[in-house]
Amino acid sequence: MKPLQVKDIKRLVKGELVAGHVDWAVHEAIYYKRHEHAKRHTLLFVSRVDHVDWTSINAKGPSLVITDLPVDSLPTSLTQTTILKVQSLVQSYWKFINYYRNLFDIPVVTITGTCGKTTTKEMLKHMLSFDKKIETSISSQNEPRRSFPYLLKIDDDTEAAVFEHGLGNSGNIKHQCMIYQPTIGILTNIGVHHLDGCKNLEGYIKAKGEIVEGVREGGTLILNADDENTKKVRLDMFKGKIIYFGIREKATITATSIVYGNKGMHFTVQFEGKALKAYVPGLGEHQVSNALAALAAMHELGVDLELAIRRLRTYKEMERHLEVSTGIKGSTIVDDTWTNNPTSVKAALNVIDSIGKDKKIVLILGDINRLGNFEKKYHQEIGSLIASREIHTLVTIGKKAEEIARQAKKDGSNAMIKMYESAKEIGHQLDHVIDADSVVLLKGPMSSRAMIDFAKSLKR
Repeated sequence: MKPLQVKDIKRLVKGELVAGHVDWAVHEAIYYKRHEHAKRHTLLFVSRVDHVDWTSINAKGPSLVITDLPVDSLPTSLTQTTILKVQSLVQSYWKFINYYRNLFDIPVVTITGTCGKTTTKEMLKHMLSFDKKIETSISSQNEPRRSFPYLLKIDDDTEAAVFEHGLGNSGNIKHQCMIYQPTIGILTNIGVHHLDGCKNLEGYIKAKGEIVEGVREGGTLILNADDENTKKVRLDMFKGKIIYFGIREKATITATSIVYGNKGMHFTVQFEGKALKAYVPGLGEHQVSNALAALAAMHELGVDLELAIRRLRTYKEMERHLEVSTGIKGSTIVDDTWTNNPTSVKAALNVIDSIGKDKKIVLILGDINRLGNFEKKYHQEIGSLIASREIHTLVTIGKKAEEIARQAKKDGSNAMIKMYESAKEIGHQLDHVIDADSVVLLKGPMSSRAMIDFAKSLKR
């Protein structure tokens, strides 16, 4: 965080000085109870509903407290704490955020989507880091409460920032955009997820579409031309530039001649009359889409596209994202235990269709969470997809995933089907199935430690 003078903050929030002095600077800022107070020289936004441990705050002083607590309830004898009383803590908090964000005239890219947002962010991080000081969100840690600390990582040395939007409920992306104020917004795709928080698919599409109004006026929106649900997002109020990326539909930047390679995809980028050969680590056409989104952003950030493509070749694919390894008895293990939703399951099955031709296919699928009242429907749809393929063995893990197995049976799958409540129950029961001719896909939620460990046990 860029250090800020307390006297300037007092002026900004129009705070009444209750205790302490203002001739010092803060180096950190947190919202009390949401974030950890770990360092000295910290600004704390303290709500009137909070139970405040003044002794702890003072012990980590010098501390600055901005609060809407009644004046008569505030201590005045703390030696290491400055207290500013404000009329509205919420207004002061947002005033501070807006002030801090506008200290920096830098490009800020934010990314959302059902699938691919973390990968696209990591691609951008990789390509930009060659010659720029950038700040990014960490891995897929994208919850709204993390947005304020991420913003404060920006300082005078930062040349660009790339952040990922998490979504649990409607309003989450709007909230994060108010903090980040992105100059470029990327929407990778809209599948099916978080229906428990958004009620239904229409609500989920609307929630993802919040990024449209969140991009700064005159900014750039990068959208997936191939994605049917993205086409339902309202764009009529957007005041900026729109770039489309795609594989099948007409788009601003497209990919042709897509070929599976050794742990990656070869393709040709078609952009502004040029045809540029490219390679991206990671399997699947969806990975090419992620790459196109990232390359479009790089071009908007002023990086030569040919240079960006060269940098992309050295990107290291994230662990457990359709990660291909040699497994027991010489089998091929495809570990996709990073996340689990219907869109990512379909993408994984498409990859298996390509790399598993004339092989013995073993599918190990876990529960799909956060589908609300539509759990049964979407698990059954996956069961039907599997029944339409030549699968040797289908293993489901968890109560919800049992619907996949039941539907696959109902639709006439010839696969050997087994159902387990936990991956721990499997043990060595698949040892006689898996051999050198097998391609084994493990697809499950990152919350399932047992499934992640089981995937590791199959690798050699």
